[in-house]
Amino acid sequence: MAARGLVARLSGGALRLFLVAAALFWLLPTLGLLVSSFLSPTDLSKGGWWEALTAPSRLTVDNYERLLANDTITGSLLNTVAIAVPATLLVVVLGSFAGYAFAWLEFPGRDWLFLVVVGLLVVPVQVALIPVSELFGSIGLFETTAGVVLFHTAFGLPFAVFLLRNFFAEIPRELLEAARLDGAGELRLFARVVLPLGGPAIASLGIFQFLWVWNDMLVALVFADSAHPPVTVALQQQVRQFGNNIDVLAPGAFLSMVVPLVVFFAFQRQFVTGVMAGAVK
Repeated sequence: MAARGLVARLSGGALRLFLVAAALFWLLPTLGLLVSSFLSPTDLSKGGWWEALTAPSRLTVDNYERLLANDTITGSLLNTVAIAVPATLLVVVLGSFAGYAFAWLEFPGRDWLFLVVVGLLVVPVQVALIPVSELFGSIGLFETTAGVVLFHTAFGLPFAVFLLRNFFAEIPRELLEAARLDGAGELRLFARVVLPLGGPAIASLGIFQFLWVWNDMLVALVFADSAHPPVTVALQQQVRQFGNNIDVLAPGAFLSMVVPLVVFFAFQRQFVTGVMAGAVK
């Protein structure tokens, strides 16, 4: 027994060391980008970013000062927020209503409609670019923020409905019937019972949708206003116009990466709870 305990402790320690090493390796590009964003172009051209770890006096905030003076980059961050927040809220709200309807409401063709939703999960974004571009051009939504938001909402809804329907369907029927016996209507039942119980799944969906929209460049390149692009397109334009301006690209890329990290860590508990709940069920 003592030998088994020793083996278990050693294996557990080795596993922890491996996980720590894997986490550090995974964070290495982020660390490199962070250090590079505080180095001048001259210092970056002289050697690798890791050399600044032994000479912290080389770090400077001049890059961020120039970045904040760059109206294109700062404006693109606001444009990205204007796209990501509405697209996330619309998907979460509409997906929650539709998920509840498919899980607990009886209406003609419910199962067939849900099969259509599942089938839409496999439709790639690239297939819809040309027809949706023609549609948006005919109704005046091409190269507008509203058009980008609607596109992301449309392609985010199938996954949202699929995820939330499966999660809501696991709620005990007895709990819903008890609420109905107490006089709760469907809207009140949805708001007072289903939404609180589905909080972890909704939070997970919100994180996935926000990260997808924030990091998207393909849809933004096609549908966003070229004069007011989101941050991914703005950074790509900087590379195309000035291939060596790392003093702007590095801090801009890091700032664009910080926002998703903050969102993830802010809702980390709800995200893990939702993933674990789905795994158990």
